[in-house]
Amino acid sequence: MDLNLLELSEDDQIFRERVRTFYEENLTPEFRKAAKLTTWAFSEFEYGQKWQKIRNSNGFGAPYWPAEYGGTEWTTTQKLIWEIETAEAHPPEIMRTARDYVAPCIMKFGTPEQKEKYLPKIISGDDWWAQGYSEPGAGSDLAALKLSAVSDGDHYVLNGSKIWTTFAQFANRIFLLARTANMDRKQKGISFLLFDMDTPGIEVRPIINIANEHEFNEIFFTDVRIPKSSVLGEEHEGWAVARYLLLFEHGFRIVQTTAELRRRAGWVREIAGLEADGAGGTLLDDPDFTRRLGLLEIGVEAVDFASGQIIELTDSGGTPGWEAELLNIRCRELDQALTELAKEAVGLYAAPDQKASRYVVSDVDPIGPDHALTPMPIFLAQRGATIAGGTPEIHRNNIARHIFKKKRP
Repeated sequence: MDLNLLELSEDDQIFRERVRTFYEENLTPEFRKAAKLTTWAFSEFEYGQKWQKIRNSNGFGAPYWPAEYGGTEWTTTQKLIWEIETAEAHPPEIMRTARDYVAPCIMKFGTPEQKEKYLPKIISGDDWWAQGYSEPGAGSDLAALKLSAVSDGDHYVLNGSKIWTTFAQFANRIFLLARTANMDRKQKGISFLLFDMDTPGIEVRPIINIANEHEFNEIFFTDVRIPKSSVLGEEHEGWAVARYLLLFEHGFRIVQTTAELRRRAGWVREIAGLEADGAGGTLLDDPDFTRRLGLLEIGVEAVDFASGQIIELTDSGGTPGWEAELLNIRCRELDQALTELAKEAVGLYAAPDQKASRYVVSDVDPIGPDHALTPMPIFLAQRGATIAGGTPEIHRNNIARHIFKKKRP
């Protein structure tokens, strides 16, 4: 969304300057480089961790949290300003599974002791959480999970595995779903558990993705003993917590996602202006390229407009519904198409694997121009968006069920 299209009050203008000043004063060249070299979900971990600490010390640790837990009481317009200015500034991508996903669940379902133990260290950046949902036989059909948590007095004993756990190699805590009972429906008998990653019996094995990045992992649990106080919400009723979390994973980031899409489109346009068209001009002089880019930019404008409705809903106390899932699908499609266009724009420079040059601190010079260093790994990594967080088919089924249910007499 273009802030120039909003009627900003004097307070909003002051707020916008405050946000801009924060980025100008804290977003060092080191942080900017970490963001620029990000190829999938998160920047190099140490820079993301440092950035969360800086955000929190300046009052921006968790803007969407309630004020009682350290969040803000921003207006809808101020939240829009924050997301737009953040996308423009392009800081390092922070590992957000704790702050944006599990923290709201702890606020809603947690005991006073759990809230006191976990929330302060999430917002401060001292704790980092892995998300243990998918299993080798339970991805989009998450209720088919088989990780067992067998009761043993005041403890559970866990055996099984989780897969596609992003940045688990850096996490010191994990939240996951485990089967604590076999009941008449597979969604029943599942519990939502919180515990430490250094618990004996946990093994993390890396999964290197097609872009040659180590962001995913498989985690194995062998006779892992955790106290029953680790349950978030009711025992055997973890599916309700999981569904609540997915509302935030698929919905509350939609405004941030659309703001990032706008930046992504600008990135592709910038690359096109640096690449020759073979006829004495740049790719911006190529009618076919600009036509394709223009269509995608129109798509970005459309989802950006729709995202404003989502943030108004959440600002009034609601939770994102099927509309957010629909936008989530469209945003993935647009992001994949934009990264494909960027990859095509740099031509043969997309071919070499230059992982060694993609660290903030590196003594390996890139092959070709700097702007050609990341389009290919970003393109490859974004292929995973087809299934990450649930396949589009699953989301479409959720949308259809919701609409049909509302239309029933």
